[in-house]
Amino acid sequence: MYKSTKECVLDLEKNGHLVRIKQEVDPFLQMAAIQRRVYQNQGPAILYENVKGSRFPAVSNLFGTIDRSRFIFRDTIAAVKRLVALKADPTALMKSPFSYLGMPLVGINALPKRARFKKPVLAQEVKISDLPQIHSWPDDGGAFVTLPQVYTEDPDKPGVMKSNMGMYRIQMGGNQYIQDREIGLHYQIHRGIGVHQSRTNALGKPLKVSIFIGGPPAHTLSAVMPLPEGLPEVAFAGAMAGRGFRFTESDGYTLAADADFVITGLVHAKDTKPEGPFGDHLGYYSLVHDFPVMQVHKVYARKDAIWPFTVVGRPPQEDTSFGALIHEITGAVIPSELPGLHAVNAVDEAGVHPLLLAIGSERYTPYSEERRPQELLTIANHILGFGQMSLAKYLLIVAKEDDPALDIHHIDEFFTHMLQRIDWRRDLHFQTETSIDTLDYSSKELNVGSKVVMAAAGPIIRTLGSSRPSEFSLPDNFSNLQLVHPGILAIEARPFQNYQQAAQEMENLSEYLEGKYIDELEAFPLIVITDDADFLGRNFSNFLWVTFTRSNPSHDIYGLQSAVQHKHWGCRSSLIIDARIKPFHAPPLLEDPAIEASVDSLGAKGGPLEGII
Repeated sequence: MYKSTKECVLDLEKNGHLVRIKQEVDPFLQMAAIQRRVYQNQGPAILYENVKGSRFPAVSNLFGTIDRSRFIFRDTIAAVKRLVALKADPTALMKSPFSYLGMPLVGINALPKRARFKKPVLAQEVKISDLPQIHSWPDDGGAFVTLPQVYTEDPDKPGVMKSNMGMYRIQMGGNQYIQDREIGLHYQIHRGIGVHQSRTNALGKPLKVSIFIGGPPAHTLSAVMPLPEGLPEVAFAGAMAGRGFRFTESDGYTLAADADFVITGLVHAKDTKPEGPFGDHLGYYSLVHDFPVMQVHKVYARKDAIWPFTVVGRPPQEDTSFGALIHEITGAVIPSELPGLHAVNAVDEAGVHPLLLAIGSERYTPYSEERRPQELLTIANHILGFGQMSLAKYLLIVAKEDDPALDIHHIDEFFTHMLQRIDWRRDLHFQTETSIDTLDYSSKELNVGSKVVMAAAGPIIRTLGSSRPSEFSLPDNFSNLQLVHPGILAIEARPFQNYQQAAQEMENLSEYLEGKYIDELEAFPLIVITDDADFLGRNFSNFLWVTFTRSNPSHDIYGLQSAVQHKHWGCRSSLIIDARIKPFHAPPLLEDPAIEASVDSLGAKGGPLEGII
């Protein structure tokens, strides 16, 4: 039951889960590079004792492995998982009543508590510029808070039990922000804070915002939990921490009394400034866009404050481990909320929202001789209307009855199962001009793009090709045919220019392949067009990242022997996805070689990261 970040840090160090870097480290790129390298090697948490330009130490990689997260929450995770399971299956209490004897205590801890005596966060007032100015990627627009807990209250029903606490990135400086007086607040669509700001706007008032950094690790975790509407994050924070969320007030703002830092301020209606770029979790920069500006009121810090941070980028990163922990705690909930759904996986290697895999039931017409997706389509519609899963771009769903042993997390096997069964003539279902993830730049318009459901049910209809076709020629402007996976080919093409030219190129390719190889391609139901077929075909992770982050279904899907019938598009032979980089795409994240060399030195003999990186 940690009461602060420092208590957690000392406990991790005592038990061999943390190392210290005593020499000065630079928050400009170097600290982020250290974090990425240590995470890639599944290393310990890192305490940076001497941060250049700041008197506050910093810590990263607290949640870097699932085992360390289990250790941090070892006193509470089992009880919280039982509570979640009880929500998924209320009959479990009757089946095993003795397993739930501790539930009343969990409920008590979930109740926030007003701090009347101990209010550590009020120990001192500081400025934004006093905080560690961590700059993660070379082209970032400034320093960012990467593990914030952004707290707001419902103006119609104020109070902590009607609050929202989410993790929305905070830009501390750069661009047009007035130093120490303004910070950028980036929140994407389908976020609870948006509801609160809309209501304060309607009342003609500014939104009061409190940003908590640090405190008990459970507070950080709660800010990223996909909780059901009506359950405040502060309640989950208390249950997970094993002690109620302590809060106090100052100048009309609610503060987390145990936080390491709190930034308070106001967001006025339509007060925006350019925010970004920021190296984000899809593996690209999110570009400069207007987002709300927060007018800073005060910044508070504990006497023993430690600045927690993380770094995002092309998966896997520490947020991958966050996702694994969240799934471990809440895995039973989503299927219980959606009838017929057995499992769902937001694929980390594809940047989470671009690609969802799902397994559902197909029971609508058991008397029919032909099995085809029916109930799966109902389930798919439920998924695309459920929480943040509504931002998915590609949803691939298959029937559990076809292979009860299929594991949603064995992604390559899932693709094999689907490609063996899918009928591209009927099993593609598009939504166009709809909402997609704010961080997804596969469409020219922010927040707007398309979706496709690929649903497969029934017996195997094809044998997938497992070797590269021999003596296979390609038309002009196409080259380097590669086998990615059984049933999946990659073809290299010249750089994308515009969609008019791309449509002509895909038509030329389709006519060529239909005329020469239509029978051979029956074994290869998916073809991906790419700028670099060697890179895409090198491993399955590259295939997932390139294919699903660089394509917009309505614009970039083509097919051999395609046709439209009664407004339904499909194809008889191979589906083609054009996953080339488009001129409007955000640039990918690239590391700075000089910074990486400085990290190498920390891992040399005698260095603090020797044997870790």
